[in-house]
Amino acid sequence: MDYDTYGSGAVELAIELANADLDELVSFLTAHEEWFSPGTALTLSPGEAGRAAATAQLVRAVAVAETEDDVLARLNELLALARPRPYATHHDGELHLHYARPEAPALEQLTTTVAMGLSQVVVQHGWRRLGVCSAEGCDDVYVDTSRNASRRYCSNTCASRSTVAAYRARQKS
Repeated sequence: MDYDTYGSGAVELAIELANADLDELVSFLTAHEEWFSPGTALTLSPGEAGRAAATAQLVRAVAVAETEDDVLARLNELLALARPRPYATHHDGELHLHYARPEAPALEQLTTTVAMGLSQVVVQHGWRRLGVCSAEGCDDVYVDTSRNASRRYCSNTCASRSTVAAYRARQKS
């Protein structure tokens, strides 16, 4: 699956938000500061932290939805929180779009970027490209970038662990 670099990065941001420890939200924002306009305060009030957690839960809800109608309903709920104000830039040497206005607060930039990135994948590549890891004990969200949309695990680590567990189970019987 091929999609633009900025859009793919926004999707990765959405996935990482859905999988993040939301008690460490400031650390998450700081670790992803490249997504925010320079000078944006990366601290959130308790209310903003709650809204960021709700955004993360909506990303997860889109990934776990089992029908196209459910995906669209949850995605539209997420998009309703976004305040898109796209603009073109070349600050990193390549032309690309940013989704949120540069002077927006951190929560608005985060929510808008996540919503727009996730919606691009769903609309352009299909709602089944999002999923939750099939490995026992893992519930991480992932975006399936395989050619044939066959991914079942969030990482090679989970895939290997599941393969080894299945092999050992067969050996016991």
